[in-house]
Amino acid sequence: MTLTGGPSLPQERKLVTSIPGPKSQEMLARKNAAVAAGVGVALPVSIVAAGGGVMVDVDGNSLIDLGSGIAVTGVGNSAPAVVEAVTAQVQQFTHTCFTVTPYEGYIAVAEKLNEVTPGDHEKRSALFNSGAEAVENAIKIARHFTKKNAVVVFDHAYHGRTNLTMGMTAKNMPYKDGFGPFAPEVYRVPASYPYRDGLTGAEAAQVAITQIEKQVGADNLAAMIIEPIQGEGGFIAPAEGFLPALQEWATANKVVFILDEVQTGFARTGDRFAADHEGVVPDLITTAKGIAGGLPLSAVTGRAEIMDSAHAGGLGGTYTGSPISCAAALATIDTYEKENLAARATEIGAIITEFFAELQKNDDRIGDIRGRGAMMAVEFVESGSKNPAAALTSAIAKHAANEGVILLTCGTYGNVVRFLPPLSISDELLREALQIVADALAAN
Repeated sequence: MTLTGGPSLPQERKLVTSIPGPKSQEMLARKNAAVAAGVGVALPVSIVAAGGGVMVDVDGNSLIDLGSGIAVTGVGNSAPAVVEAVTAQVQQFTHTCFTVTPYEGYIAVAEKLNEVTPGDHEKRSALFNSGAEAVENAIKIARHFTKKNAVVVFDHAYHGRTNLTMGMTAKNMPYKDGFGPFAPEVYRVPASYPYRDGLTGAEAAQVAITQIEKQVGADNLAAMIIEPIQGEGGFIAPAEGFLPALQEWATANKVVFILDEVQTGFARTGDRFAADHEGVVPDLITTAKGIAGGLPLSAVTGRAEIMDSAHAGGLGGTYTGSPISCAAALATIDTYEKENLAARATEIGAIITEFFAELQKNDDRIGDIRGRGAMMAVEFVESGSKNPAAALTSAIAKHAANEGVILLTCGTYGNVVRFLPPLSISDELLREALQIVADALAAN
């Protein structure tokens, strides 16, 4: 498969200094003196260029990128079509505020989202800036439409860092600790976690539904929102049948069913959207991250009667649907389609799965290999048990960083390594990075 990638950077891992190098350390000192301490960094290197499957730091080190800026640069960093579209838009105008004087780019993105998101019903879209903002507006819309208040979320969920979305997020540190009180009328129920609960999708759905009916009540419930594969919670793919059962119950009880596809969307899982895997059609879907090739943009798309229920002026914001981000999004979505990047994601997932399945035969600390497409994860446990091995996971990530591989961790228990490479990465670079992870595991 021929991929366009980004700038003409050598697609190689190359270390010319230790990680972080002296210039990156100088930049980190400047960061510590100027940026709020709460803005942490996973890997203290300062990036000056990126493209394909690599990122180059200020010291000249070329690092293999297995994070994509947390699933953002799926089409590759500075993908040529995105750069061209953004450059042309900047030369025309940079801002008007769509709710003051509208422009075609916003409308074209909405039309495209209405076309490509799950379901063939009549849809409407509204654009925002971040994933959390999209989620928050989806809840606003659902409450306005149903005239009900309660919202159901799930164990291990991550939905953002605003006040409402912090309350919807499950993990305390670092997302919620000390930042409360949070918005009321948010209720949490068990999710499907096949590795740990051993339930079928239908069984796990019944556990969740029973708790909703007993503790919340369908008549009080405006919306149910879930990530089709949970992201920060550990890349947990639910058992087959779990999502369809939730959707069926929500529809029967006039509850707005929302899929948060901020991290899973846009070819990442091997389908256009993760919902497509089981043919799930949500009432509303939130998107962001991979939507615009690295520029800030998000959206809520859904059934026309629900989306149109909010009064004029009830949705929007100064920068929502920026013309620059909209130009990037149109080019990005076109790139996913023209380069068949959903198929590329499936190829990446197969390589990762095969690699770790072979390692797992001789190392029972690899507890679970899961995910779909280029959204894969390995859950590490203590040998002979399912006890989370957070220290091992941290050591693996540190070893990989020292060897020039950008590797992200996640999970409620801090014991999951996640793989989110750009879909423009080569097989050779990917395999090299995976071998470094294997070496890290062997060394610990």
